[in-house]
Amino acid sequence: MTQKTLHGLKRIRNATRYSCQGLRSAFSNEPAFREEVVLSVIMIPTAAILDITQVERILLIVTVILVLIAELFNSAIEAVVDRIGPEQHPLSGQAKDIGSAAVMLTMLLTAYVWAEVLFL
Repeated sequence: MTQKTLHGLKRIRNATRYSCQGLRSAFSNEPAFREEVVLSVIMIPTAAILDITQVERILLIVTVILVLIAELFNSAIEAVVDRIGPEQHPLSGQAKDIGSAAVMLTMLLTAYVWAEVLFL
């Protein structure tokens, strides 16, 4: 039996549902994601009330959201690697390390942008 491809609002509704499931899963199963969400709940409203330009506010908020996005990708990479099997393999370790490096770089970018806007 062939499955029909969804179009229009039905496809958007399903995609939104799957995305929300992914966010719930990350929040439930990934301590690092939970910690970053807690920080974003503090940092985004802080950025909204600071006496800064609109562009600076956008930069502060976007960098915080980028950390969350990088963490979601990192968690997805880790889940796929773990799904393959529990045995140690250099490529599995490399994939996990690269995902972690992406998160670290976005955190460093966030720290730099916030420091520039707030202190320099």
